[in-house]
Amino acid sequence: MGVGRVAAVGFGYGVGSVPTGVLVGRLLAGVDVRRYGSHSSGATNVLRTAGPVAGVATLCLDAAKGYLAPVVVRRLGGGQAAQAAAAAAAGVGHSWPAFAGFQGGRSVMTTIGSLLALEPGTAGLALLGGVPVIALTRYVSLGSLAGALTAAAVAVRSPRVAPSVRRYTCFAAALLVVRHRGNIARLARGQEHRLGDR
Repeated sequence: MGVGRVAAVGFGYGVGSVPTGVLVGRLLAGVDVRRYGSHSSGATNVLRTAGPVAGVATLCLDAAKGYLAPVVVRRLGGGQAAQAAAAAAAGVGHSWPAFAGFQGGRSVMTTIGSLLALEPGTAGLALLGGVPVIALTRYVSLGSLAGALTAAAVAVRSPRVAPSVRRYTCFAAALLVVRHRGNIARLARGQEHRLGDR
C-alpha cells in the first residue's frame, strides 16, 4: 500500500519546514537573515543580507526541498494526488516552518522544485514567464508572481496535466500571491527593492 495523503502532507510539511535560508545564513555569514531586510528566510533576502554564495546555496536548497517532497512520496508508492499534497504541504512548510518559529520565505523556489518533480513542462513555462520579468525589471517579486500565474494558467488550460497537479498549481499560485502581499503593496507605491539592492 502506498503513502496516503495525510502521511504525504505530514512529510511534505516537515521537509518544507527545514529552515535552509536560516541555516545557510548562520553557517556562511553568522547572521539570522530574518532580522534584516524583508525578514524572510528566502533566497532573495539571504542574497541581500548574507551575500551571493549564501543566496545561491539557499536557492538550490529551497528548490531541492520542493523537489524532494513529491519524489519521495512517489518512491514510497504514493499516487499523483498524494504527491501533489506533499508538494503543497512543502510550500506551506517553507512559508510557515515549524522548525523556525513559523517565519519562513515566500515559497517561490520550493514551488519551482515541486513543479519540476510533478510537471517539468509547466515548471519550464513558469520560468519562461518569470525570469525575463526579473531580468527586465530587477523585481524578483514581480517575476515570481508572473511565473506562478503563468504556471497556473498553463496547468488549467492543458488537458495533459493531471487534475491533482492542476489543483496544486493553482494552490501554489494563490499561496505565492498571499505571501507577496507586502511586495505587491510596495510595487504599487514604487517602493519595492530591486535585485542587487542591499
